[in-house]
Amino acid sequence: MPLVDSHCHLDGPKFADDIDAVLERAFDAGVRRLLGIGTGDGPPGLDCAIRLAEKYPQMLATVGVHPHEASKVTPQSYEDLRSLGRHPKVVAFGEIGLDYHYDFSPREVQREVFVEQLRIASDLKLPIVIHTREAWTDTMAVLREHWSGQGIMHCFTGTPDQAQEALDLGFHLGFGGVLTFRTAEDVRAAAKLVPDDRLLVETDAPYLAPIPWRGKRNEPSYMVETVRKLAEVRGVTPEHIAAVTTANFERLCATQASISSQRYTEISDGN
Repeated sequence: MPLVDSHCHLDGPKFADDIDAVLERAFDAGVRRLLGIGTGDGPPGLDCAIRLAEKYPQMLATVGVHPHEASKVTPQSYEDLRSLGRHPKVVAFGEIGLDYHYDFSPREVQREVFVEQLRIASDLKLPIVIHTREAWTDTMAVLREHWSGQGIMHCFTGTPDQAQEALDLGFHLGFGGVLTFRTAEDVRAAAKLVPDDRLLVETDAPYLAPIPWRGKRNEPSYMVETVRKLAEVRGVTPEHIAAVTTANFERLCATQASISSQRYTEISDGN
């Protein structure tokens, strides 16, 4: 059951001591490709996921500034993002968006940085990875005005109506461990209505581990529980979920990487 973890953060201190073992467990669980999110601690260091992707062939990367770190952005940050976005293993731009829960950066700064990053992603012809928390209305308003490409609503935890709104704008929806939580009825209802060709699965590791690991450090191998729950919700097999989400990721992101099909086959076969 080959799987793709379409969103994980493996660059931080929580994985510093055992990244090789984490990736080995991921492979044993069927995870054949991982998208490392390159926001890190924000500017000036924006290449954290690229460095991992250069070391591990099964990993691809994004670049971007998370809304939490928007206040750290300088004109040089935008130049760096444009340059890093051309790296052959960078296949998406993100995670970017708005977060009004913590307001670590002023909201007007978040919106300004969000819009500029949409421009850069458009210029680079990269899909975007969206983070939105307690800012749905503003996030969608910015996207309607400034974006016409493809993208992923990362860690979708909204309602069925919000899911349809995102689908209408052409987005894929990424479902993670929250789908397994007892109180996540709205998320499961949303997951039922997403067409097969817009589904993705993710971990957001090290965050939001699915049941039965809720509250512990999340890692890519745990994604099998999310896949099982998603299959149950949609009335299909886990193998079906694995097949469609892998195909969706390949179509949206992985074909943009300069990795030969032969090399991907080698990775999938464990060689």
